[in-house]
Amino acid sequence: MISTLSHTFTLKDLGKLHYFLGIETQWNSDGSLILHQDKYAQQLLHKANMTEAKPQPTPMVTSLKLTVDGSTAFHDPTLYRQIVGALQYLTFTRPDITYAVNKVSQYMHNPQIHHWKAVKRLLRYVAGTHAFGIRFTSSTNQSIHGFADADWGADIDDRKSTTGYCVYLGDNIVSWSSKKQKTVSRSSTEAESRSIASITIEISWLNTLLRELKLSHSTPVVYSDNLGSVLLTTNPIMHSKTKHFAMDVHFV
Repeated sequence: MISTLSHTFTLKDLGKLHYFLGIETQWNSDGSLILHQDKYAQQLLHKANMTEAKPQPTPMVTSLKLTVDGSTAFHDPTLYRQIVGALQYLTFTRPDITYAVNKVSQYMHNPQIHHWKAVKRLLRYVAGTHAFGIRFTSSTNQSIHGFADADWGADIDDRKSTTGYCVYLGDNIVSWSSKKQKTVSRSSTEAESRSIASITIEISWLNTLLRELKLSHSTPVVYSDNLGSVLLTTNPIMHSKTKHFAMDVHFV
């Protein structure tokens, strides 16, 4: 490939990739590839003065409910924005912290002390897992499958739900997201249906990309744990109680 491109462009072969924009690569003898941001994560901990912090087993407490006004203002909003912005870049190889980073990112306009405590908890988790990353393996399995979920009405301030999904190509994760929904869902079925619609859009794009690359694969499959939304996608009949999100249902 490089020799072919060199006929048209001026190229220089630098060998295997090892470091690029803060992302490190580790090539294993079995042919697998690991992407991680160990050095970047340690620099982030140093900037937050938390290199010696006690590690935590999870990025966020499950019972934690962040609000816009729950305490006094944080004394250094710039530091808060810098740390949270750096954590957003860390999610490029860390799907496990995507949800927590999404939560603390919603208060960058007016960070308060309880928001900063949630960020410090997240940094303590990073302190114990700074070498974590994503592992890619070579495989003949080209199936596309995804997992979708929704955190229904979890935001106390506006009662909007959060969409979360991850997409796998074979055994390798290739896409993931955690994002607040734009409208308020009146039921868990509605929230889950919007989440399934979001992952279907992502899979449709990936499906088109693979088709352009002439790569064959089986029919994509999406998994959801909400029985109501699953039944809606299998029944094309327009129901009066689902007209407010019927576009998402019929798209899926």
